[in-house]
Amino acid sequence: MRKDWDSYFIDIAFAVSSRSTCPRRSVGAVIVKDKRIKGTGYNGSPAGLPHCTDAGCCMWNNHCVRTIHAEVNAIMECSPEERKGATIYVTDRPCAECAKVIISSGIRRVVFARDYHTEQDWFKMAPWIEVRHLPRQKGIDEAPTA
Repeated sequence: MRKDWDSYFIDIAFAVSSRSTCPRRSVGAVIVKDKRIKGTGYNGSPAGLPHCTDAGCCMWNNHCVRTIHAEVNAIMECSPEERKGATIYVTDRPCAECAKVIISSGIRRVVFARDYHTEQDWFKMAPWIEVRHLPRQKGIDEAPTA
């Protein structure tokens, strides 16, 4: 049976997450417009700085703050025109900070696989953003999380 587009692009987000350099949570993101990939991102340290895998996680309020999140890295790969009206596929529900960046980016749809507790759901205040939780089927290999 042929996969639908959302499942196809979520699978690609999980493949992208395999490049993550934070062992606490491997996250991948893919930005798609008109069924074409415009950008990808995974959580990793800023260019030229040590990665968690090399220097350890930098913890603050029980979160590693050494990395730039996958959503932000993917958004930085796209021009404003490429983001306008696009969908972002993310392995995990975006955190509150990433949600604000997504809302401001021009992206209009968010599809995520793994639910993640967030202290504030900014998407609820942005009705123009469609959010879809698309859990992956059991048995599909996923990037590790801590």
